[in-house]
Amino acid sequence: MSEPPIGDVTSHPIEDATDSHVYESLEAWLDENPTFVVDYFVRKASRQMVDAWLLAHAVPQSIVCEGNSNPTSPTSRSGSGAATPVRKISAHEFERGGILRPMVTTVDGTPTFISLPLPEESNLPAGQRSSRKSRQELQALDEKELIFELVKDICNDLDVRSLCHKILQNVSVITHADRCSLFLVRGEKDCPNRCLVSQLFDVSSDSTLEQIEQKEEISVPWGRGIVGYVAASGESVNIPDCYQDSRFNNLVDQKTGYTTRSMLCMPISNIEGEVMGVAQVINKYGPNGEPFDHNDEMVFAQYLQFCGIGLRNAQLYECSQLENKRNQVLLDLARVVFEEQSTIEHVVYRIMTHTQSLLQCERCQVLLVDESTKGTFSRVFDLEANDLEDEDCGSRTSPFEGRFPINVGITGFVATTGEVLNLPDAYKDERFDASVDEGSSFRHCSILCMPIWNANRKIIGVSQLINKLNGTPFNKNDENLFEAFAIFCGMGIHNTQMYEKAIKAMAKQRVTLEVLSYHATSPLEEAQNLSTVLIPSTQAYKLHELKFNDFSLEEEDMCKACLRMFLDLDLIERFHIEYKVLCRWLLSVKKNYRQVTYHNWRHAFNVAQVMFAVLTNTKLLRVLGELETLALIVACLCHDLDHRGTNNSFQIKSCSPLAQLYSTSTMEHHHFDQCIMILNTQGNQILSHLSTEEYTRVVHVLEEAILATDLAVYFRKRGIFFKLADTKEFDWQKDDQREILRGMLMTACDIAAITKPWDIQKVVAELVVSEFFQQGDIEKQELNMQPIDMMDREKKDQLPLMQVGFIDAICMPVYEAFANISEKLEPLLEGVKSNRSQWLKMAENNKEEMEEDV
Repeated sequence: MSEPPIGDVTSHPIEDATDSHVYESLEAWLDENPTFVVDYFVRKASRQMVDAWLLAHAVPQSIVCEGNSNPTSPTSRSGSGAATPVRKISAHEFERGGILRPMVTTVDGTPTFISLPLPEESNLPAGQRSSRKSRQELQALDEKELIFELVKDICNDLDVRSLCHKILQNVSVITHADRCSLFLVRGEKDCPNRCLVSQLFDVSSDSTLEQIEQKEEISVPWGRGIVGYVAASGESVNIPDCYQDSRFNNLVDQKTGYTTRSMLCMPISNIEGEVMGVAQVINKYGPNGEPFDHNDEMVFAQYLQFCGIGLRNAQLYECSQLENKRNQVLLDLARVVFEEQSTIEHVVYRIMTHTQSLLQCERCQVLLVDESTKGTFSRVFDLEANDLEDEDCGSRTSPFEGRFPINVGITGFVATTGEVLNLPDAYKDERFDASVDEGSSFRHCSILCMPIWNANRKIIGVSQLINKLNGTPFNKNDENLFEAFAIFCGMGIHNTQMYEKAIKAMAKQRVTLEVLSYHATSPLEEAQNLSTVLIPSTQAYKLHELKFNDFSLEEEDMCKACLRMFLDLDLIERFHIEYKVLCRWLLSVKKNYRQVTYHNWRHAFNVAQVMFAVLTNTKLLRVLGELETLALIVACLCHDLDHRGTNNSFQIKSCSPLAQLYSTSTMEHHHFDQCIMILNTQGNQILSHLSTEEYTRVVHVLEEAILATDLAVYFRKRGIFFKLADTKEFDWQKDDQREILRGMLMTACDIAAITKPWDIQKVVAELVVSEFFQQGDIEKQELNMQPIDMMDREKKDQLPLMQVGFIDAICMPVYEAFANISEKLEPLLEGVKSNRSQWLKMAENNKEEMEEDV
């Protein structure tokens, strides 16, 4: 260790220094010699210095950890992060400020961390506080001035121990006493362990706070001895000769060698009149050792009235400080608990190490309730105080399990009733099973057992503490602190259980998808057979015709016709699609259409055929390009995958799982998801040779196109399209206009059956209505709802008029727009007009028949 800069320090003593260079040099030397700094701090630091350091560094542990670069620091250990925490404060320190509030403070059981407001004058540096008068200066004052000066001395001090020391020194001045002591009440009313504890003992006029703090704490039972009598009765006691008083205990005199002659002992009360403590003065100065007189009693009593107020304020402030410390500990625990919730073992170990560190007990247990039986425990986690001192504790990520016997009587009672058990002596409780201590050197003394609740107020476990390390029973403060830990424990365990269930559910979902993918994929043999057959020409299948007969091909020929579309559009060569993979993909798509009345594989093929005819009969093929053409053909073939014969409205009404997944365009989103699933299934990946940019573009256009088949989307976007078609001001090179064009193409192809010759249109309409009626029947029978007219079987006579309305509202406008864009598409508009006339004629005939029947 290098030597300090002697020349700088000796020539400029610290107390007289005015040059900041001296401080900088000294600080630099201290920075370079951390070993000396630590050694000096350990030997010389007072309690006030330590408290000031703790207060100045009272930040969340997460911030401390981020700035900690010391590899040997407990907070920087590698591994799980579940190492023994650095204990900021121990549980018994909370007892100095009285009983802490319970964590559950509201009617609905909501935990709260609200603390008392902090006084503004608590952290004044020592140099800014008013200087105290010397003993000689005080004795020179008259009685009123003396009381005023002494009250002023204590009114701004909010540190309890510092305040008590000032009170006692001031008392020694006004009563001319040799020694003074102050005892504060500890414990609530009617508490069997209520007592008085020497906050400061044997204070003389010359003693310092640091000297007094080193003395052993003295506890006086309530009502015992002179101090206990004064506290219990609230009366003052003036004893000229203590050895002649039966209440006097000379044990302290025997230990210290000091002889107590006379004593004046008075209670200190708060504004409610409750005794907060007892002040005692011993042996008045004087040549003959005279006792304390009546005047001493009056002055002493007047001064203690002010002391009670100051002491109460200091205690309230200390309570607020302790509350803040508790909040810091609990917030740190919350961070630790929710930082990583990978496994139950990990979370429980983190909680148990923090519980053990704060509450300082011999053993800690967490027992999880078995969900199936409710009366037994599925897992038991154990932690012993010595476990935190093992070499491997820093690398552990889970607690020990099942090392210690279970107190079934205690833990079972708490698990079934939800009550908290605090047993000062376990052997005196009939629920305790003494056999758990047999055959071991361990003995249960005190037990604190508490239920663990989840967010639904359901008991999911029990936490248990056994034997405080200091040998005292668990008190109310321990209960309140442990209650907070149990709350976090419940939330942490519940969230981790939900996380584990979610992981299992995701795994099950993956397995299910694998199974579904296997069964949804066409057998390789079928694809092999299809790939070897001869594919007829486009002219043979009449695929270019806008008046194509929807029922002209069988299912096998529809697959061949799809292959012909891909061949004629040159999509196979352009995108390097393996022919056998394309065959299998087509067969898989066909397989994933259900055998519903209308929205089946035949409908999907017919939509794709119309798209093929529109693109090849117009210039739109060159406008859209090969990439978007591929996406549109795939979208047409997949746009109704796994259709159930019911529409979006039905999914919402029946609260189906699909409606829970997708709030808008329910079935269309499902069709797209099924499309992507097949495209990503092994053996069906027709897009596998596309570049990343091409694949992203195709999937984007594919999703837009399938969602565009939802008529709700059509109604939102058709106004812009109609305006472009009417004004002929369209520019298909613009992305937004191209998107609208693709969407309108999907709609025009999806409803193109309305443009086919009358004999075809009539059959298609009957199939559609039949499917609608089936949905209407389900709504009546299962949902107890009245379906709309279009789906009400009892109103089938209104079909012709409903078809006319469908044409006028949806079909006619879109085909008029496309006829304006390309004269090649005028046959579609002509077909719509022709069919409208047929439906209108049928409606008139139905009307005449009804009138004749009447």
